[in-house]
Amino acid sequence: MRSRSTVYERLAPPAAVVDAALAPSRHAVFWLEDAPGTSYPALTGDGSADLTVVGGGYCGLWTALLAQRRNPGARVVLLEAQSVGWAASGRNGGFCEASLTHGEDNGRCRWPAEYDVLDRLGRENLDAFEADVSSLGLDCQFERTGALSVAVEEHQVEWLRESPDFLDAAAVRREIDSPLFLAGEWDREGCALVHPARLARELARVAAGLGVEIHERTTVTSLETPARGPVRVGTPGGTVTSERVALATNVFPSLLRRTRLLTVPVYDYVLMTEPLTSAQLASVGWANRQGLGDLANQFHYSRLTADDRILWGGYDAIHHRRVDGAHEERPATYRRLASHFLTVFPQLEDVRFSHRWAGAIDTSTRFAAFHGLTAKGRVAYAAGFTGLGVGATRFAAEVMLDRLSGLTTERTSLEMVRRKPLPFPPSPVADLGIELTRRSLDRADHRQGRRNLFLKTLDRAGLGFDS
Repeated sequence: MRSRSTVYERLAPPAAVVDAALAPSRHAVFWLEDAPGTSYPALTGDGSADLTVVGGGYCGLWTALLAQRRNPGARVVLLEAQSVGWAASGRNGGFCEASLTHGEDNGRCRWPAEYDVLDRLGRENLDAFEADVSSLGLDCQFERTGALSVAVEEHQVEWLRESPDFLDAAAVRREIDSPLFLAGEWDREGCALVHPARLARELARVAAGLGVEIHERTTVTSLETPARGPVRVGTPGGTVTSERVALATNVFPSLLRRTRLLTVPVYDYVLMTEPLTSAQLASVGWANRQGLGDLANQFHYSRLTADDRILWGGYDAIHHRRVDGAHEERPATYRRLASHFLTVFPQLEDVRFSHRWAGAIDTSTRFAAFHGLTAKGRVAYAAGFTGLGVGATRFAAEVMLDRLSGLTTERTSLEMVRRKPLPFPPSPVADLGIELTRRSLDRADHRQGRRNLFLKTLDRAGLGFDS
């Protein structure tokens, strides 16, 4: 009988080794500590704008910057409740992918007739992102290294075998050396790596230099959309009266009641090692510095930093009803991550983790962003990036600006843009469904990828996901 345990369970290191690796770590976000930046004053007093952007993560920052670049004479105001890039934009793995659809399988399943267009637009968006990094002088450690997907169980090898980028065990281990890696696929052009928090703070720096008025520590408490005339964006420090508004609040409760059930927060957890010595790095290889991910339903992602640390995240995806810092400290998950890291890289047994942190992902039922326009064309929004927002937020910003300008473009004509995802049911039904999905995906990983009746039912309903 085949084993129903995963390779991480069969080859787990001793508990003492895991404890030693985690002992020096502290609960802090490495990226935010490593990202110098300017602070911006809170809003005090009333004002007016041509465009008000709510949210100081990637989506809001790209929207403000691109709006100012499209129309240098416009007055653009950006309002951020805490500080620029402090949430998902400063905590993610820094994988800037071309895909707008969370991978080819998800895209072809949901938008088969326009997938080829979406794929092209996604690659054009990544090219434009790279061009902006260069032309705007964004100091964000951009590296277009591609991404390596690896099989760590025998049944996963067949998923890769037909790929033109297939690597057998020997070839994949020449790229990144782990005894677990049985095969791989290297997408050399579809992914870049960035320093997440530096990207956010650099976008803010450039936007401010172009004339965007940025206010941190300014929570938006109300959005008034009268039948005619300007929109009023209320904050404790004052009200901004604006011709157009772009909402980029992502995982946080929407200012539009109708969209509040379109996303739920799912927490992702991350470890960061101390910098590897030259000997430690040589034992792993990784000379081409690709992003790394495995093929399990509950997958890991990993990458090198500029100073040769290894970021290791993923696997556990924990749903909570609301965003709360109390959800970020989860010892069982950090222990599991450390154990899996040491299983993948047993040659790094003497490496220690310096940082551990978590962040909330704005998850939608279609596992990709959705877009909207309301208030007679005066308010646009985008959210639901489901962990794939580093690159896709730039595309979403272009969509919002096109729509707010009343333009009909290739982007705004997409079915993906015109149609919304199914909403999540209210709690506690959503809580039960999400937990059952997580348990079912874990069960599939223990049964050679075989999906149970619940997952098959979700697949038939257009709610399934296996990335």
